[in-house]
Amino acid sequence: MTRLIKNIKRRELLRQGVTATGALLAASALQANGRYMGPPVSVSGERAAEVNLKRQTLALTHSFTPLQQLHGIITPSDLHFERHHSGVPDISEENYKLLLHGLVERPLKFTLAELKRFPAVSRICFIECAGNCQDYFSLSAETTAQRLAGQTSQSEWTGVALSTLLKEAGLRPGAKWLLMEGGDAALMTRSVTLEKAMDDAIIAYAQNGEPVRPSQGYPVRLVLPGWEGSSCVKWLRRIEVGDQPWMTREETAKYTDPLKDGTVRQFSCVMDARSIITSPTFPQQLEKGWHEIRGLAWSGRGRISKVEVSVDGGGSWEPAELQQPVLDKAYVRFRKMWQWDGKERLLLSRATDETGYIQPRVKQLIDIRGQGSLRYHNNGVIGWRVNPDGSIYYDPVV
Repeated sequence: MTRLIKNIKRRELLRQGVTATGALLAASALQANGRYMGPPVSVSGERAAEVNLKRQTLALTHSFTPLQQLHGIITPSDLHFERHHSGVPDISEENYKLLLHGLVERPLKFTLAELKRFPAVSRICFIECAGNCQDYFSLSAETTAQRLAGQTSQSEWTGVALSTLLKEAGLRPGAKWLLMEGGDAALMTRSVTLEKAMDDAIIAYAQNGEPVRPSQGYPVRLVLPGWEGSSCVKWLRRIEVGDQPWMTREETAKYTDPLKDGTVRQFSCVMDARSIITSPTFPQQLEKGWHEIRGLAWSGRGRISKVEVSVDGGGSWEPAELQQPVLDKAYVRFRKMWQWDGKERLLLSRATDETGYIQPRVKQLIDIRGQGSLRYHNNGVIGWRVNPDGSIYYDPVV
């Protein structure tokens, strides 16, 4: 029996030796052919060294998502655009509390762990800054889709439905509005209707499967699908229920649309339908032949029902194909095959949502609201001019 055990151990050692020798011979063969063993597994993945995906920053308060370099409808979390009013606060989970009070039967205070004990909800939706495309007329022809319209991104958000927390606290008679207060140095505050709060608002603690990143509101942010980004208060720390809007700075002096008759359009929080061609765009160079015109469309009013593309500056329009899934208040990809004949062309796209709303030309917006209204909520049609030499430039069509 002892001799048998020794023989088995000897055979196992010989087998392991052959395996190790085979691995060494294989590695040597790879090196001889100009191929080398790569690095081992790591604790987190990285992009390929030649892939250059970055946000573009503007001053200290804005950054832009590289729309023209992305695929599909989900924005990688590290490329989600940023908009800060006083920088990113350092808030730990241990010290975090969310206060819910005002016109409620039971004022409540939640830790992050307590929020996570409620039934979780997830949904895919876009967030867009109301000032997206506010530089429509001031940007040069050498402008990318990222710099022009990159203050929008889309994620899968996970958290607890705001309606769940309000039901837990119990609403008192007269409750109609909520004040949302952030934990940044600016104490960013916005008024939200009770109707929206009870519909689809989310107190989000996760983004694309991981905890919300600090620049996006860690530990917790408000997500209001379809509403302007400034209403989706980050680093949310307080919710007060009341009977009227609070008329904060960000909904009076800011984020309102001055009209040409001297009045203002206030609480215009729902983002209207928009589309943008992301390819071909500056700085691409075209050759004659077939190309696929690609882009994104979205609406805060609901689903996109149709996207049309024009290659002659709006003289004629043809329907583009919508890539599934077509979701409520979310990006949809569109595409249209196009054979370029080498002549100068002006590429446009326009979106129609399920309510029948059609994305307008900028001239239509100016005719209705006046020039001053374009600082916020400018969702006008965007143009890209293709020159005979194949160069492509941004064109602020009216």
